[in-house]
Amino acid sequence: MLSTTQKRHFRDQGYLVLPGAVAPAQISAARHAIHHSLGEEGMNKEDLPTLRAQTYCREIRESAAINDLANRSMVFPAVESLVGAGNLQTPASGQIALRFPLAPGVAPGEPRGHLDGLGSGANGMEKGVYRRGFTGLAVIYLADVPQPYMGNFTVWPESHRFFADLFREQGHEMLGDGMPQVELPCPPLQITGRSGDLIITHHQLVHTAAPNASAEIRYAAIFRLRHKDVETVDKDAYIDIWREWDGITGLEGIGA
Repeated sequence: MLSTTQKRHFRDQGYLVLPGAVAPAQISAARHAIHHSLGEEGMNKEDLPTLRAQTYCREIRESAAINDLANRSMVFPAVESLVGAGNLQTPASGQIALRFPLAPGVAPGEPRGHLDGLGSGANGMEKGVYRRGFTGLAVIYLADVPQPYMGNFTVWPESHRFFADLFREQGHEMLGDGMPQVELPCPPLQITGRSGDLIITHHQLVHTAAPNASAEIRYAAIFRLRHKDVETVDKDAYIDIWREWDGITGLEGIGA
């Protein structure tokens, strides 16, 4: 499914962009479901921190309109080619990840990255708790994101290998204190793209959504994809970062 060049890019940079991975009709169905939810269910202002951290439109995250984005497209086979045939669990739900515009005239700040699975209180986990519950992210743009500061999915290339080295030296237990404040090897990259584009990342790649200084809502669906042995491997994958990536370990020059 993926070329050796694409796999090497994923190995070295920790992410991969696949343009046009999801068909326009599937994107339209997902946005239809999202807009209906927003119009009928609405949002309470006091719930906004939780919605940003977890998901908007919670009642449709297990619907066919959302799950088909991953399960009836190029998304599943693309990720499976990285983790190995038969190793990927079928996702049962997706995160509806919306990023609304800043107030008019407000200048956007610099993106601030994080690793998933660190308890904040707002994300459904208590502070001080951390866990690695998935193997990789699949992020699907549901609308065009042609320029930076439009809520772009943002990555810090090579940070997956940086943290493997750091955890090997100091232990991943430091994550119990929250996101480590360290200087990363590469600056943030705000990924531009078109509706239907797919971004795959390693679970240990630092990422975030950039501030949205545009007039448009940033629409995306995010799936946290799991290797069949994710619970057995558990936190060992913080250091042995290719343990669940059979499609990567066969490449020449593989290493942490």
